[in-house]
Amino acid sequence: MPTTAPAIRELPEPAGLPAPLPEPAAEDLRLEKVLGALSDPLRLRIVRTLLLEREEFDHPCGWFGLDRPKSSLTHHFRALREAGIIRQRQYGLERRSHVRTEDLESRFPGLLNLVATWDPDRD
Repeated sequence: MPTTAPAIRELPEPAGLPAPLPEPAAEDLRLEKVLGALSDPLRLRIVRTLLLEREEFDHPCGWFGLDRPKSSLTHHFRALREAGIIRQRQYGLERRSHVRTEDLESRFPGLLNLVATWDPDRD
């Protein structure tokens, strides 16, 4: 029996955001890079959390409540950004992230629904 994907939370982009950090253009997103970044369970959990639980347009690393060293989290968020999955912006000393839902859905329809359906507690 197919599993229905939970509703992905979309929030409007507020005015006056800082410029995004370097990232691939939407037309340059590569499936193998996106899937490679999502192959790590922690990164998959980060993206799923952003899709389903976000409270604001973008979130800092601390919002996720991940018990990992800052250097490890920096690596994971950079891998997601460089694959084109998330967009990060610098707010003073803090980087905030959100999923590039429109770009990913246009390039790889249904991929984000698969991420949203993933159950991290199963297996």
